[in-house]
Amino acid sequence: VKVAIALGAGLGIAIAAFGGALSQARGLAAALDGMARNPAASGKMFGPMIIGLAMIESLVIYAFVISIIMVLKI
Repeated sequence: VKVAIALGAGLGIAIAAFGGALSQARGLAAALDGMARNPAASGKMFGPMIIGLAMIESLVIYAFVISIIMVLKI
């Protein structure tokens, strides 16, 4: 059981980090593409882009906390 918990925690944080990095990259690319197409709208896009990136990062941190809790149960 301890091996399964450790493997699950490691795999969970790896998948969360990969998914978070991928979604942040796609979101940032879309925002930069929108700013390149319409530079006047860059001010309106900047705030929601930062909020979106923070939300994605919070999900990765949440997965990290869950993994730490799982490892501490060993």
